[in-house]
Amino acid sequence: MRASRVASRIIACLDVKEGRVVKGTRFENLRDQGDPVELARRYDEEGIDELVFLDISATNEGRKARAAWVMAVAKELSIPFTVGGGVSRPEDVRELLRSGADKVAINSAAVKNRGLVEECAAIFGSQCVVLAIDGKRDPDGEHRVYVNAGKTPTDLLVEAWAREGVARGAGEILLTSMDRDGTREGFDLEMLAKVTPVSAPVIASGGAGSMDHFSDALVAGASAVLAASLFHEKILEVSALKAFLAARGHTVRLP
Repeated sequence: MRASRVASRIIACLDVKEGRVVKGTRFENLRDQGDPVELARRYDEEGIDELVFLDISATNEGRKARAAWVMAVAKELSIPFTVGGGVSRPEDVRELLRSGADKVAINSAAVKNRGLVEECAAIFGSQCVVLAIDGKRDPDGEHRVYVNAGKTPTDLLVEAWAREGVARGAGEILLTSMDRDGTREGFDLEMLAKVTPVSAPVIASGGAGSMDHFSDALVAGASAVLAASLFHEKILEVSALKAFLAARGHTVRLP
């Protein structure tokens, strides 16, 4: 396999609920994984490339991602990080960027207000705007977009929504497979292959269980690969994963 000139990124995802990092399976049965600031500090030391923080209860509770822990995290990090959860207005993006986030992820609100991504990209730049897409396979095999932390199906198909989101100005796609989330069965490569042709980087999320799974996603076209509990629980060490990927011919930033 020919190595990419652009380094593939390894990202840890921290789902935050009530100020604690949690992780479940297929968006259910959440279990505590620790303090977001302490985990952020650890990941920075371990050589992770980026972090993504998702306040997973913000939208359903009708509130915004909390600026207090975002500022606390920003003080600990020397690496880029993205924050999402309850973002529904340009003012929300501004607050999170001012609190220290490098990028802001928009999910449910972008579906409900199709002009939101475009508006935010115009104000803050596409490089700050991440369109988060939660996709789940229908009985007929189509991958459908879900909102409200995976609780509500929409009439949008993942591939079409990703294309539209990038056309509206999203600088990156965070693509999560609800079917694979927390299962450690591997990324949904079929869904990923539908989305990676868009003209923006795509982060593969949901299902990582082995080093091979990360390589498979990069081969399928992902620009970055994301995991949560594998890293939180130290089932995989970041340095070992990067060494493995480099040996497979992927370009990565070695610690």
